[in-house]
Amino acid sequence: MSEPSTRPRRPLNPLIEAAFADVPVCASVVGAARVKDFAAAPTAVGVLASIPVGELPKVVRVLVHLKKTVFVNIDACPGLAQDRGAIDFLTEIGAQGVVSTRAALIDRAGALDMLTMQKVFVTDRSNLNRSLEGVGRSNPDLVEVMPAPIIPWMPEEARRVLSPFVAAGFVTDVAGVAHSLAMGAVAAATSDPGLWSLTRDRLRAGK
Repeated sequence: MSEPSTRPRRPLNPLIEAAFADVPVCASVVGAARVKDFAAAPTAVGVLASIPVGELPKVVRVLVHLKKTVFVNIDACPGLAQDRGAIDFLTEIGAQGVVSTRAALIDRAGALDMLTMQKVFVTDRSNLNRSLEGVGRSNPDLVEVMPAPIIPWMPEEARRVLSPFVAAGFVTDVAGVAHSLAMGAVAAATSDPGLWSLTRDRLRAGK
């Protein structure tokens, strides 16, 4: 942990900061059936997953027209190769961001001025250290930390190195979103459409 502690905290991208200003929730849009829910929801940020590559151009075009900030989980969309060509394809169809566990894809997307979100799964101490090293190398705009309930058990320094981060996995209610933010997350990611309208005002009011 000594080496990561020397790294400065990454600044939050202004576009992402503005997108989460009112609703600090990232919609995990799993499958084409949830796209309409995301389109109608107040949240401005979504990650598309399990949407076939042939449907992505239309879906992305519609959502971008609605002023949504659209990330595509390149690891989880059928038919979308996990290579540089896929990143080029996503830029061509207008996706603003990419989500992946793969540092090489994050690097490629960043080189093309796309927003980047690197997903890390924290299962134990050694895995956490590898995640810290990987994020330090790829320097993404955001880190998606999974599962969210593990975050309170992570050292404060580890949370600092991973910041800015989104808490994901097992975020199922308002309390889960509030707790994620209290632990330092800039937002919580959830597939529950009922939370895609959760504003900061509601959180402050405890509703």
